[in-house]
Amino acid sequence: MDEALLGTMLASTLRLATPLIFCARAGLFSERSGVVDIGLEGKMLFAAFAAGAAGAVSGSTTLAMLAAIGVAVALSWMHGLACVSHPGDQVVSGVAINIIAAGLTVVLGIAWFSQGGQTPPVTTAVRIEPLFPQAAAALAGIPWVGSVLGEGLLSHNTMVYLALLLVPFSWWLLFRTRFGLRLRAVGENPQMVDAAGVSVMRLRYTALTLNGILCGLAGSYLVLAQSASFSPNMTAGRGFMALAALIFGRWYPVGALWACLLFGFLDAAAIRMQGVQFAVIGEVPVQAIQALPYVLTVVLLAGFIGKAVAPQALGRPYTKDR
Repeated sequence: MDEALLGTMLASTLRLATPLIFCARAGLFSERSGVVDIGLEGKMLFAAFAAGAAGAVSGSTTLAMLAAIGVAVALSWMHGLACVSHPGDQVVSGVAINIIAAGLTVVLGIAWFSQGGQTPPVTTAVRIEPLFPQAAAALAGIPWVGSVLGEGLLSHNTMVYLALLLVPFSWWLLFRTRFGLRLRAVGENPQMVDAAGVSVMRLRYTALTLNGILCGLAGSYLVLAQSASFSPNMTAGRGFMALAALIFGRWYPVGALWACLLFGFLDAAAIRMQGVQFAVIGEVPVQAIQALPYVLTVVLLAGFIGKAVAPQALGRPYTKDR
């Protein structure tokens, strides 16, 4: 692989993996507290719509991100109302969030903007620009360093670096703090936590709030940093890919990161492979190439969901004994 291709692939991998990293962190906090979150896809989709709508109307990046986070947190709390405050089925609630988001974003988009469910493009002032715009040009003359460091690592916006910094932060929060210890204990044995005088409901709602904030960041990234506007179903299964990365990473922050980077690399490779002629089979259909990340998601889930040890209380509603 030549240096230019290496730098381009590295940059594309990080950009495409960023929403997966945010979303996998969201699932990590929720599922470590014992709450299954199938609704990652729906929350990210609705957050993307909120960011696109608020950004187009207000012209403010801050308001767009706050709208995305607010909507995602509200959906997380709705999930908590069904599954934490009441003993509802967590999988059914998550699926309901996905269905609501897929339908309501299109309906609201048509009603508000009359563009077939899309939002108007956000302006350049609203979009999140690269943090070091001159780095790639400054290092361009240095072999390998210019492509790998300049193009591959220093050409990104703030949200890419924030997603990467969240990995060690989430590890520290879960495994080096009292809050993390209690959160993990709630996912393993909520009766023990309750007997110690700690509120299981409060801890799970805190985890769901963090879940909503991170889903909001993932959704806003799709509109403010990757695309210029919201389009129906633009998440394209990324929430399920993030869930697969979480399972593949065995509910650990670093393991989930590597899985997200793998999915991002496959997505980037699929884009690069479109139209390429292979010696024996000729040109591979675009649809087959685009399906690669999703095929791997199914393979990983089939191969690892039985081997990975989930939190013991995952998916089990907890009712305090009276």
